[in-house]
Amino acid sequence: MVAEPTVVNDVRPLIAVLTPMVAVVAIAWSGEKRKNLREIFTLLAGLVQASVVLSLTPLVLAGNVVEFHVWQIFTNVPMLLRVDGFGLIFAAVASVLWIATSLYAIGYMRGLHEHTQTRFYSFFGVSLCATMGVAFSANLLTIYFFYEMLSVSTYPLVTHMQDKEARKGGRTYLSYLLFTSLCLLLPALSWCYVWLDGGQGAMDFLAGNSMSEQFSGTTQIVLLLLFTFGFAKAGLMPFHSWLPNAMVAPTPVSALLHAVAVVKVGVFCVIRVYSDIFGIEVLQALDGEQIMVWIACATILISSLIALSQDNLKRRLAFSTIGQLGYVVLGATLATKQGMGGAVLHIAMHACGKITLFFCAGAILVASGKKYVSELRGLGRKMPFTMAAFLIGSLSVIGLPPLGGFVSKWYLVLGALDRDYVWVVVVLLVSSLLNVFYLLPVAVSAFFRTEDEKEGEGGIQEAPWQCVVPLSCTALGCFGLFLFSDVLLSLAGLAN
Repeated sequence: MVAEPTVVNDVRPLIAVLTPMVAVVAIAWSGEKRKNLREIFTLLAGLVQASVVLSLTPLVLAGNVVEFHVWQIFTNVPMLLRVDGFGLIFAAVASVLWIATSLYAIGYMRGLHEHTQTRFYSFFGVSLCATMGVAFSANLLTIYFFYEMLSVSTYPLVTHMQDKEARKGGRTYLSYLLFTSLCLLLPALSWCYVWLDGGQGAMDFLAGNSMSEQFSGTTQIVLLLLFTFGFAKAGLMPFHSWLPNAMVAPTPVSALLHAVAVVKVGVFCVIRVYSDIFGIEVLQALDGEQIMVWIACATILISSLIALSQDNLKRRLAFSTIGQLGYVVLGATLATKQGMGGAVLHIAMHACGKITLFFCAGAILVASGKKYVSELRGLGRKMPFTMAAFLIGSLSVIGLPPLGGFVSKWYLVLGALDRDYVWVVVVLLVSSLLNVFYLLPVAVSAFFRTEDEKEGEGGIQEAPWQCVVPLSCTALGCFGLFLFSDVLLSLAGLAN
């Protein structure tokens, strides 16, 4: 029998959530005239937030959960922040990568002389506040508040360019996310609150679930579908079109918000609901739960096939992200300890690999103006650090050792075998092969194919150091996640 965790009251979760908002005030005060000061505030806030989050690691590894009561909203359902192993993994990934992305954004935004940079950094901070709130949410109501906050605060980032394409992408982005949350997710939350004793024991992630006791099997399946598709940030088909359309955003937005924060918030919420509202035992006994396995596998394969046909590098990476999100949802739907752990690990492993790829795509745009795969032949000779990092990130996403993606995919395979789903293992192997086909040719073409020289291209060189240093660090991080995966395994509850 597993011992109940000790609850420790601590203000640090609130500090981690509010730090970006304090930075937003300082950033807005700095404005365009004091841009150096504005960017110092951004980097300083990232360092403070990451330090606070990482300082919670010893407490959580010792078997504790850290709580901070913010506000009593409804009966039995407070706005409550709680840090457990799963939430700490996600918070640590988001906060550490915020530092890298902030430095990267300086080189990118200055290199392209982007407009309204103060607004960009301000909404970036609000988005990180919402992401941290999701990571530390203790119940469904709290997670819903921060989930919606993230949707609204990222809209100005998606539409940053303010042209026709950006406005169209922003409309698609917001309409998909608000429609699914208001028409699917909110009814599911209301259903749980009204019919299960005012939400007691049904909305809190630590209280355990009462689904099997008070809801019929049919009702449970309906709720499962409402929650899964209501969290549309998870990118499951058919509610996925917002993600490639959001690639009109500047690359720093694509990198953190659409490789880490936004999309990972979606799958994080799905795992929370599957593991802490339904529970592994309930899902395994639930007739019809297998439909979610099929949907996740279909998302993985179809998105990978679409990625093969994309010449625009960021769109290719966007469809790749949809497939990788399918891995995370698949791990949750397998409803086994190994599968759930693989899903948790893949959030971190894919985040580091994919943010590296997006960083590289942005660095290529800053240095050369190129954004199509067909234009990158021979570019590796002029941008060796960038293209080497792209190769490392690609190998991690594919899942080859000694890179982080191998560890999470290994546990996903173990989870599938625990359910005797050999066909799921075949899907994972086929999808990894498709990853090879749409990612590796980019690096191979850059290093080993002869460039078609065009007038005016002779001066191409590496992007500014503020771009190159972060992408180099995240590429090395892919190795680090493999070599030091034992800490993540302990937080995910997979260590012996």
